[in-house]
Amino acid sequence: MATRAAARQAFRCEDCGVEVAKWVGRCPECQAWGTVSEIGTRPGLTVVAGPVTSPARPIAEVPAQGAHHRPTGEPELDRVLGGGLVPGSVVLLAGEPGVGKSTLLISAAAKIADTGARCLVVTGEESAAQVRLRAGRIGALADALFLAAETDLAAVLGHIEHVAPDVLIVDSVQTVGSAEVDGSPGGVAQVREVATALIKVAKTRGIATMLVGHVTKDGAIAGPRTLEHLVDVVLSFEGDRHSRLRLVRTVKNRFGPADEVGCFDLRDDGIVGLPDPSGLFLAHGANPVPGTCVSVTMEGRRALVTEVQALVGDPQASTPRRATSGLDSQRVAMLLAVIDRRLNMPLATREVYTATVGGVRLIEPAADLALALSVVGAAEQRSIRHGLVAIGEVGLAGEIRPVSAIRARIVEAARLGFTTAVVPINSGVHDMQIRTIEVADLRSAVDQSLAEN
Repeated sequence: MATRAAARQAFRCEDCGVEVAKWVGRCPECQAWGTVSEIGTRPGLTVVAGPVTSPARPIAEVPAQGAHHRPTGEPELDRVLGGGLVPGSVVLLAGEPGVGKSTLLISAAAKIADTGARCLVVTGEESAAQVRLRAGRIGALADALFLAAETDLAAVLGHIEHVAPDVLIVDSVQTVGSAEVDGSPGGVAQVREVATALIKVAKTRGIATMLVGHVTKDGAIAGPRTLEHLVDVVLSFEGDRHSRLRLVRTVKNRFGPADEVGCFDLRDDGIVGLPDPSGLFLAHGANPVPGTCVSVTMEGRRALVTEVQALVGDPQASTPRRATSGLDSQRVAMLLAVIDRRLNMPLATREVYTATVGGVRLIEPAADLALALSVVGAAEQRSIRHGLVAIGEVGLAGEIRPVSAIRARIVEAARLGFTTAVVPINSGVHDMQIRTIEVADLRSAVDQSLAEN
């Protein structure tokens, strides 16, 4: 009876991992429903001091040679990784189906294998023959690149033991399961077990590991939240099915910056990095067209010159349409209200269509000024002055607010041949290589930016 009384039940949330003393329907930590389950019984406090793996040393005496980066051969992927793959690191690459995750990784694996490193690709979603056909199509064949199709964790560990790779790619972690854990592959318990086992092998053997992850319909990484905490690097692979542009964003990085973005072009013959993607986001025309304006947005620490377009229809009695592509519809609605009130330009009865060029998505406020100028130009049939870019956030009072990294934005615009930049007042960029015009409000920006009819 005493032993039974000393033992106590424990329950754990399968989503966030928090433990509670009794079962509840809703996790008190992450507020998820139906994720709390019993993890058995455990005795009271019985943990005592045990042997250590290695003695503690002053931090300055710990060698750092093992944390060097190995380039992947894909410069844009190396950019978001902080220089390449680190031996023993675990990278989680997540993205929607069909965005190009497998194509990017098989291409990078072949280039790594060409340097003499042994690479093992384990596919659980496709057969080995399917992956072989794709690799042949994109020219990703190498003698040191090994391929296996497995969905059992024990078999995957057996391949690692046999091949002894320097780089391991598992596509995907949700398709691999363990017979020692209840549930089907892709479940919370299975994903946690598979990821923990692969991370342990990667750290013990010094294998640079890349795990492909699925995403939910909301865009979040599928599986337990602890998966993102366990890995060293989390990358998000984004792209529109109707566009060739693909963006790889760093969400978490223990070995480099966590705000980098890599740009890729998805082609029929593979995926190619874009070291200078600004040209994709500009409409190549000889003369300015009413309803267009160029801005400079920051994707991580990279400045990208992008073009915003607008089309304003004639007044009509029925409810006008509002359509956006590549822009935040809520922010577009706010800017239309500011233009209506501050510039005395009735837009309530007119259809307004706004879009970006090249499939890029603009979410930062620095593109507000360019969007407002494009809408005003489309409504009044006035074009932007030649060689001009507009950078600034528009407030509800019609004021133009400062934005971050203004110098980096202007340098990128000057590199592409733009001669004038309309910027917020007190930006402190008078010494730049192009002419800068500081404006305090939207009315001044319109007067300085739009050509006369």
